[in-house]
Amino acid sequence: MGTIIVLLGLAGVVALVIRSMIKDKKSGKSLQCGQDCSHCGGHCHGK
Repeated sequence: MGTIIVLLGLAGVVALVIRSMIKDKKSGKSLQCGQDCSHCGGHCHGK
């Protein structure tokens, strides 16, 4: 039972991280561009 609880907690954290990354990408932020796609020289796919 403990393993299932830990697995569900970990899955929840991973889901939140992925949701945050998607939200940042849609708002024009990207890890590959130093969090600011306006300065990446066109390498960001969303801009």
